[in-house]
Amino acid sequence: MEVSSVTKSFHVLTSPDCSTPSRQPLAFQHCRTAIDSLLASPETRLASSTLVLASANGNEEITSNSSAGKDLKLKGSSQLERWARARRIRSGNLSVRKSAAAESRRNDKSLVLHKEEDVVSAFILDEDVGEDTVPSFSSNSENSIYMVSDGTGWTVDHSVQAALSQFEYCLADRGCSVNTHLFSEVNDVERLMEIIRDAGKEHAILVYTLADPAMAEAAKKACQLHGVSHLDMLGPITELLGSHMRVTPMGLPRGASGRKVVLSKEYFKRIEAVDFTIKQDDGAFPKNLHKADVVLVGVSRTSKTPLSTYMAQKGYKVANVPLVLGVDPPKELFAIDQNRIYALTINPNFLQAIRFARYKTLGVSKPSAYSDLDHIRRELDYASKLFVQNPKWPVIEVTGKAIEETAAVILRIYHDRKKKHVMPRISRRY
Repeated sequence: MEVSSVTKSFHVLTSPDCSTPSRQPLAFQHCRTAIDSLLASPETRLASSTLVLASANGNEEITSNSSAGKDLKLKGSSQLERWARARRIRSGNLSVRKSAAAESRRNDKSLVLHKEEDVVSAFILDEDVGEDTVPSFSSNSENSIYMVSDGTGWTVDHSVQAALSQFEYCLADRGCSVNTHLFSEVNDVERLMEIIRDAGKEHAILVYTLADPAMAEAAKKACQLHGVSHLDMLGPITELLGSHMRVTPMGLPRGASGRKVVLSKEYFKRIEAVDFTIKQDDGAFPKNLHKADVVLVGVSRTSKTPLSTYMAQKGYKVANVPLVLGVDPPKELFAIDQNRIYALTINPNFLQAIRFARYKTLGVSKPSAYSDLDHIRRELDYASKLFVQNPKWPVIEVTGKAIEETAAVILRIYHDRKKKHVMPRISRRY
């Protein structure tokens, strides 16, 4: 075969029509004919050859420079079929897992292909010779969830966790294990695209809260391109609020340089509430109980302190008073507005497990009355009698409940009472 005919065949091969064979069947057949003619003379020698295989978007190229006397050997036109298959993978029409050999090449960044046939074969076989490579999908059965935020990620994380709680029956028995990955402070498109590419490789879904409309649109288009299932959690509600209030949103994440931080009354109210709650922890300063919005009572280890702290961050002044067997509660507790007091109770076996765990963290190995089941039952009986004597105290069961759940019950009753809604005159369990 003459060199001119080889060059002609290369021109045909590198034409734009050859980049998407599935869309150009006639042109692709022409490409195959050119390759077959190129393969007809395996002894052809090229002093210096440059092979450019155009990708679907025209950006991908492989260049091979060889010295005189080297052979360019291709392994047959059947390899062109593999090349076509690789092109379909990149266009999202086919998913395949790369071979172990190809994966090892991906990890070895120092790999150098010395021969022309290695370069061509690597591309046709879809092995890693550049940055734009076929995703290697893991065989891991875990379901991956990528969470992306331009801020702290609190909103998207809590929303996903709330949704996952609806599948506890499946997660508990490992019927559907889930891996969550939170990416916070994502403020540039490059990093966003990298995350989405990784999500595509893992067959993950992407949930994001991006205040900048341009970033959100870029995430949407990239997810569609990489075949990633996605959900914009912030965009729809922001659009709805903007339409309702007839105001255009800022499109800036929290903490952005162009955004003003306003220290509102609510902010200072929360600071004051946190300060008050810390000082009033565990029955301290009973003379200040009348200043509290909410007073929690219960035996030790019924989540009084963490519950108080959580509610304080929402702007409520909370005090908590422990009920100890054989010790009378402070008289100030009965002198304040009884509608502010909320009683906490718990299952005795559950409480014993919590107290045992508390002992372990303190390094105490010997059992004591504190974790003895009979003693715990006497404590709870004492507290229960006190609750019956004070029927205005709502009794809230905290066994197995998260802090947020218990707080939601208390705040619902609190606001119902403030709005003068009718409440039962007898002690009620929640």
